[in-house]
Amino acid sequence: MVDTKKEQEREELHRAIWAIADELRGAVDGWDFKNYVLGTMFYRYISENLCSYINNGEADAGNTDFDFAKMPDEDAEEARDGLVEEKGFFILPSELFCNVRANAVNDENLNETLERVFRHIEESAKGSEAESDFAGLFDDYDVNSNKLGSTVAKRNEKLVKLLNGVGKMNLGDVKDHSIDAFGDAYEYLMTMYASNAGKSGGEFFTPADVSELLTRLGTVGKTEINKVYDPACGSGSLLLKAEKILGKDAIRNGFYGQEINITTYNLCRINMFLHDVGFDKFDIACEDTLISPQHWDDEPFELIVSNPPYSIKWAGDENPLLINDPRFAPAGVLAPKSKADMAFIMHSLSWLASNGTAAIVCFPGIMYRGGAEQKIRKYLMDNNYVDGVIQLPSNLFFGTSIATCIMVMKKNKADNKTLFIDATGECIKVTNNNKLMPENIDRIVDVFTKREEVKHFAHLASYEEVSGNDYNLSVSTYVEARDTREKIDIVELNAEIKEIVAREQVLRDEIDKIIAEIEV
Repeated sequence: MVDTKKEQEREELHRAIWAIADELRGAVDGWDFKNYVLGTMFYRYISENLCSYINNGEADAGNTDFDFAKMPDEDAEEARDGLVEEKGFFILPSELFCNVRANAVNDENLNETLERVFRHIEESAKGSEAESDFAGLFDDYDVNSNKLGSTVAKRNEKLVKLLNGVGKMNLGDVKDHSIDAFGDAYEYLMTMYASNAGKSGGEFFTPADVSELLTRLGTVGKTEINKVYDPACGSGSLLLKAEKILGKDAIRNGFYGQEINITTYNLCRINMFLHDVGFDKFDIACEDTLISPQHWDDEPFELIVSNPPYSIKWAGDENPLLINDPRFAPAGVLAPKSKADMAFIMHSLSWLASNGTAAIVCFPGIMYRGGAEQKIRKYLMDNNYVDGVIQLPSNLFFGTSIATCIMVMKKNKADNKTLFIDATGECIKVTNNNKLMPENIDRIVDVFTKREEVKHFAHLASYEEVSGNDYNLSVSTYVEARDTREKIDIVELNAEIKEIVAREQVLRDEIDKIIAEIEV
């Protein structure tokens, strides 16, 4: 049951946050400016999170008037080591968001102050377990960028506005996690920046409705999982959906992902912190997943959800080592150099636990094209890994109008059949994009769970049927589209035509009479 009042409050908060974020950027393109707004939001969050943690500890010990933000730096230093061990980082009271913001308007060297503070936060984690989670986290927050202004004074003016703008965002008390306001606001801002940026935004952001569908398909019948993994994790929104759907403690060992783009990798780590995921509960790496996977030694993943880049180039058979790579070797062939889609599928399958599920958004071409991709499909079907294929509506993603599909894979299927679902009509139109509504997602997941035949919607195909179709996995091959053409009654139509012809003759006769009279 949706709490309407809470939803309204949430929408109002979102509107207010976007108004602030939009006003702050001024002449700067929103896509370029997002790192500043999101980075400032992160700085505010970890400052408040640390203060809250320390103040609560003191209050529990009976010291109710204690306020870490008012403590002298030298006294606070004594708690550094313990806090780094517990929280993964440390911030001096003078370098907390609230104190830097209070002095910002009078600080002629605000750019240098912020640069120093960010460096200190990153350095505080050095040598600790959290080092990799904090290293380079503020790299994209360039306080000396011309995007902020042509002179130091103008840049500092903008930085003051940023601190005040983010400080004014009504994100509630950090102790109250009922609405998860920081994480929620971050996701919302990501969505807005991505939708306004078009293609460049769509490349790294999976809309919330598609994330929800993927995660629900991947967690059918499960109440908890060991961990969740995304081989092309972007800003991490897909990874975090598992926690939203299964619950806070249902992901026992955390969130794992890999991202090739350094800026997006930083956004992903920030996203983890803003959703209150502890530094010991996530492991995000920045490397090329296909060539240099970073989680070889981890236990396989029970849930894999991903929306990898469509049809990108990769080394393929140019790299002689890849055909012997244990991830790709079983299929006996590599994905084409110009289309790495199937390489992501094979990588995900390799990383999947024997009791796990992978739900991956795919470019439709990989389901029917010949050559190496057909051979890989044959390998997947011969080994009974493909649980289902769901055809999605077009125009669901920012920056691309193509109708994508989802491949669901399992290693321990109860049957040797594959369910095909045609969900192209399961959406509503919102502005220029289509959107999956909760009832659309429910219907798809319900039919997927029951593995039932539904005319014009779902078909459970046997292995023989798929192999007989040359391992074509396109949904349209198996689910007959509904005939939406109007039925025509031929007899009735003939009668109408006769009537029209008769009427036409009467009109001709009348026109002939008029012409005859005019000629006379």
